[in-house]
Amino acid sequence: MANRLGGARKPVALVTGAAGLIGRYLLATASRWAPEWDVRGLTRQDVDLTDEASVSRIWQEHQPAAVIHCAAISRPAVCEQDPELARRVNVEATVLLASLADKIPFLFLSSDQVFDGRQGWYVETDRINPVNYYGETKAEAEQAVLANPHHTVIRLALTAGTSQTGDRSFVEDMRRSAVRDHRLTLFTDEFRSPIPAGVAARAVWELIVCERPGLYHLSGTERLSRLDIGKALATWYPELSSGLQPGSVAEYRGPQRPPDLSMRCEKIQRLLSFPLTGFRHWIASRPRDGADLWDYAMTDLNP
Repeated sequence: MANRLGGARKPVALVTGAAGLIGRYLLATASRWAPEWDVRGLTRQDVDLTDEASVSRIWQEHQPAAVIHCAAISRPAVCEQDPELARRVNVEATVLLASLADKIPFLFLSSDQVFDGRQGWYVETDRINPVNYYGETKAEAEQAVLANPHHTVIRLALTAGTSQTGDRSFVEDMRRSAVRDHRLTLFTDEFRSPIPAGVAARAVWELIVCERPGLYHLSGTERLSRLDIGKALATWYPELSSGLQPGSVAEYRGPQRPPDLSMRCEKIQRLLSFPLTGFRHWIASRPRDGADLWDYAMTDLNP
């Protein structure tokens, strides 16, 4: 296949959820980390992933050679409020795309929420046992994707970044809450292993290139409480520092929360050309030159 200038056409990589947090960073970093691909993003405005006819039309239009499926209803509370929509988007749309991608690489972004949080430091072979409906939909979709030995699932940890809509990242949520309420209660007994979105995007591109399908965890290398995460972010965002106060998940009255979703990522680390580091180390290593922390991440991801 050749273009009108006579050169070979690049294979097309489709990125669903292109307006979301990870999708945005995948598109922004593609020229650096995936120059061999013609990367095309799909948003809700481009296609309704729950509409089989629309998806088939888009598929014929783009004829992808790889798919990175980021689109999801990713807020647990929204999944609890509208489980029917959550299942259509998180499970049924994933099954449809995976079936269309039967003969090509298909990478599905799952979540640490497939675990119940009773153990911590999870590895890929640990038993999954989600405690919320969001986790249930991701677990069901994982099973469908991994039925094809050529496909890949990445369980992604809590991810830091900035989104176009300003409401897709926990960093954005925390800053907004601090400004609105002048205080932010963060649990000392709920643990995650967060990772910057730019770092996650680079890892995804490298995994696509190395063509090693399977199940992987992608996270930072530190197990941090919610309060630890807030304190680390306060070094960049001073509006957080004065309002941080400790709390306990035992006092929380909402839907059940997994207490410890820290993950180990040695399996994917063996395939990457750069080291995954701790979240606090990564933040501390960024020069405060006036650039936004997460936009900086899209141009220089060396730890």
